[in-house]
Amino acid sequence: MLRGEMNLVGPRPHPMVNQRIFMERIAYYGLRSTVRPGVTGWAQVRHGYANNIEEETRKMHYDLYYIKNRSLLLDARILVETVAI
Repeated sequence: MLRGEMNLVGPRPHPMVNQRIFMERIAYYGLRSTVRPGVTGWAQVRHGYANNIEEETRKMHYDLYYIKNRSLLLDARILVETVAI
């Protein structure tokens, strides 16, 4: 059942356990919660999966870029790149 808690495009959600750790260690991590999470996102198509805190911090830069520059054109680009990957 679809409940409308996620967008198609937006920052990928993290497990709650990881969120607490990331909030403590990654600057501006809380800004990710200002937009709905998505099935795919700018950080996902630009960086892929993160395996440690340093990589997660790099992905956060992409999430911040997305939040600051959200638009239908950027969402369309992300969807095209997602399909290409």
